[in-house]
Amino acid sequence: MFNLVLFEPEIPANTGNIGRTCVVTGTRLHLIRPLGFSLDDRALHRAGLGYWHNLDVTVYDSWDDFMQRCGLTTPGSEARLHLLTKKAARIYSEATYRDGDYLILGKESSGIPEELLAAHPTCCERIPMLPDETSLANAHDWAAASGADTHPSHEALHRQDICGNFIDPEDYRISALNLSNAAAIVLYEALRQTGFPGM
Repeated sequence: MFNLVLFEPEIPANTGNIGRTCVVTGTRLHLIRPLGFSLDDRALHRAGLGYWHNLDVTVYDSWDDFMQRCGLTTPGSEARLHLLTKKAARIYSEATYRDGDYLILGKESSGIPEELLAAHPTCCERIPMLPDETSLANAHDWAAASGADTHPSHEALHRQDICGNFIDPEDYRISALNLSNAAAIVLYEALRQTGFPGM
């Protein structure tokens, strides 16, 4: 059984959709506080439809609480972690997944905090996406509106990022997958590798 971990999720519909995917794949869902919604939120249950009451879900007060309660603080346990971030060099499909692994996604607005990525650099993986110039007709409008073109850290992207990967500033991403889409893509690759029935 896989473990899908949402670090400080903010949008109840995303968590509801992910919960539904977890139920139909026999995956445990782990939620790390603070949450951007109540677990009683109607949007959460509407997205999860009738599946939510069948979900194996655990809520944690913090990252440290999650690591402690899941037994992930012992030497060698880091190999069970898969931190999904756009800042990784390794692609998710290049990873090896084993039953019981933890697939970790960050909050919708900012992803997994850089200090956690830096603490686990060999566990970082990404989903490849087209550059904004290819996927978004109005990529420059997005960049201007968000300040990406003039942001002071943009120059720093010429150097290594927090995971030690070199970032191409011409490939600066505005767009990204919806959290529930990203979770499903990686979860199904993990299930494929481990012989999920019907695959």
